[in-house]
Amino acid sequence: MSSRFTSGPRWTRSLLSAAVISAFAAPALANTISGKIVDKNGQPIANATIELNESKMVKTDTSGNFSFDKVSIGKSELHIKADSFSHVTQNVTVTEQGLNNLNVTLSPTVLEVIDVYATPLHASSIESALPINVLAGDELASKQAATLGETLKYEVGVHSSYFGPNSSSPIIRGLDGPRVMITQNGLDVSDVSRVGADHVVTTETATATQVEVLRGPATLFYGSGAIGGVVNVVDTRVPTSSETQLDYRYSFNSVADENAGSINFNTGTENFAFHVDGYLRDSDDYDIPTDEEVLENSSAEADGFTIGSSYLLDNGFIGFSYGEMNNTYGIPGHSHGEEHHDEDEDHDDEDEEHHEEDEHHDDEEHEEETVFADMKQKRFQLLSELSFDEQFINRLAAKFAYTDYQHVELENGEVGTTFKSDSTEARVDLYHREVNGFKGAWTIHYKSTDFEASGEEAFTPPSKTDTFAVAWLEEKHLNHDVLMQLGLRAERVDIEAEHGDEIPSYDFTPLSASLGFVWDYQPGYNLGFSMSVSQRAPSAAELYSNGPHIGTGTYEVGAIYDVEMHDDHIDVELSGVEPDIETSKNIDVTWRKFEGDFGFVISGFYNQIDNYYYLDNTGLFAEFAHDDHDEDEHHEDEEHHDEDEHHEDEEGHEEQHGEELPVYAYRQADVTLLGFESEFIYRINDSLMSKFFADYIHASFDDREVGKYLPRIPPMRAGLVFDYQSERFDTKLGITHYFEQDNVAELETTTDAYTLVDVNFNYYIEGVGNDLVLFAKGENLLDEEARVHSSFIKEEAPLPGRGFVLGVRGSF
Repeated sequence: MSSRFTSGPRWTRSLLSAAVISAFAAPALANTISGKIVDKNGQPIANATIELNESKMVKTDTSGNFSFDKVSIGKSELHIKADSFSHVTQNVTVTEQGLNNLNVTLSPTVLEVIDVYATPLHASSIESALPINVLAGDELASKQAATLGETLKYEVGVHSSYFGPNSSSPIIRGLDGPRVMITQNGLDVSDVSRVGADHVVTTETATATQVEVLRGPATLFYGSGAIGGVVNVVDTRVPTSSETQLDYRYSFNSVADENAGSINFNTGTENFAFHVDGYLRDSDDYDIPTDEEVLENSSAEADGFTIGSSYLLDNGFIGFSYGEMNNTYGIPGHSHGEEHHDEDEDHDDEDEEHHEEDEHHDDEEHEEETVFADMKQKRFQLLSELSFDEQFINRLAAKFAYTDYQHVELENGEVGTTFKSDSTEARVDLYHREVNGFKGAWTIHYKSTDFEASGEEAFTPPSKTDTFAVAWLEEKHLNHDVLMQLGLRAERVDIEAEHGDEIPSYDFTPLSASLGFVWDYQPGYNLGFSMSVSQRAPSAAELYSNGPHIGTGTYEVGAIYDVEMHDDHIDVELSGVEPDIETSKNIDVTWRKFEGDFGFVISGFYNQIDNYYYLDNTGLFAEFAHDDHDEDEHHEDEEHHDEDEHHEDEEGHEEQHGEELPVYAYRQADVTLLGFESEFIYRINDSLMSKFFADYIHASFDDREVGKYLPRIPPMRAGLVFDYQSERFDTKLGITHYFEQDNVAELETTTDAYTLVDVNFNYYIEGVGNDLVLFAKGENLLDEEARVHSSFIKEEAPLPGRGFVLGVRGSF
């Protein structure tokens, strides 16, 4: 985020400072801090960025020189960064004479070092106790896909849930759903993608500047919904600079005849900044490398826009944005449950024959059956960041968002289920100046969500979830080489089912604590160590689900219910057992080498979770009376449908028919997840770079010998990337092998190994704006039949076949 602060009226700064905190006297101001940034050969580094106490920022000139005016007397922190160089953090003491002729040397690195906005305290991708992935710039542009999961799927430690090309969410170290928080500029995107794998994530990478992935528990920053990690999408919808810039992009993808375009525009005056962005995407059913030509019901139409403005002050900004997103997309693999008999071996032949007799519609009617989702979201966001260099509370960051979300599931053009969510979220971070070497922040966080699913196939009742939390984070350099990071967070989560008195309400108090160290044990190397205890309250869907889910073709049952088979029918009744908080005990170790022509990042993690909520395939089937004419259908807890329900009206037309859906129930158990992630990067010469990466997850129940593995855990994978860069073009070849996954849960099938080969090519044209890039991509060049083990519909929806992307992007 460049040019964070610009000048503004001095009376505004004084007024705001006094309003926030007036009890602290301001120390005197010195004249300047000035100096020069050079490389190891003593050559000046132009356009390097220097931040002073994370509140003021300047860039070096062509001679490597920089200067700050009106700096407070006392201790200050400089953070220096430049492209292709390691970051440097330097603590200095400013006297009445100022601090001049400061020289700082930066070392080259093969690792891309990017500042992270997802953490309250300052961090970059190589300075955190927990491992962090950051996608930005050309790398983000080359990996951009229609969904967040597919955009991030090649990041080490990150996989995709893949429910077709339109609704794929990121999986971090085997965890997804309500355990992985998806945020936009630090606030929850507030959709229902955490409720079901078929629901789209309402964030758009086409208009993002960077995407950050925090692997491991991030509950201290974001609460119990981040017990597995955080994906933070950063954009400029609330602008912090009045610099004028226009970014544009257009691409065509042959595998689905997809046309996609986006535009970002920022401008402003001395005190005001303005932003507008928009995107369009239109795709057909995509080609698959099997006997079928395309994957039916995988097309989509999406569009959206955002407008925003900020008032720029001497010491920060106050801004807002308003955005809308629309997405009508197909949900592939829907078959009302009849396909599930192939996977569940416990279902006997006699029942299968009975089910086939109950199918009254002919093949043509089934082929014409379509399931689509029509999603709409409106989001208002307010962001502000103010610095008070002379005060004890030296920075205040405030965030607020209101989100109105709705999506309708359409079956053959008729409304089946409507999901609505109204969410309000507010967060305030108060930073204090250094005290005895400690720097830190207090966080106050509030979120309220009203959720409603209505219609014939609503699988969870209306509910309201309120969360209030306070957190405290601190860090201190124990000596020049060791940084300690610690934090505490306490939450109160109230979940109420708005369904009369028959369904109980619950309240939970999750607590989290962490302790981490980063040890720079020699120049160019560090070790990160983190241990934490994090707790998570269950989501409303995990507790209250009780009904058919049209998108996934399943019957879902919440953790507060018992499911039993009685003769020829299934009973779903309240169990009376109190649900427990999930508790994760996590240890993470990361080893980094980040200077020179060879670098690496190697991480290992151990995560033991008590009372883990998981969706269990019970092996049972529920009979569901499906209404073909969109008539109101009352759904009761007790499912007891027989052949007599299949009847015709006087004209011989069937009014409703029974369908068997596999029953999946939320259950709790103690589990352990452990694994590793590794990246090795070697600069072969000035033009050619190579990278090898691998990751592995082992996830199992603690007390089981039979069926001991968790379902839908991604397999081990390894990849090799070659990146060749010249003055006018660059090309990248990637080869990723996914191993066979045979560590499967009970009633889960194995998934074969496959290899994906991709190539990217960029050609840079000078003299047209700031830059103009013609790009081409070849994806799945071997036309491999690849099925994603973590997908609910892996048998119905393989990955797309061979496809080619052509496009143009640039800026002015």
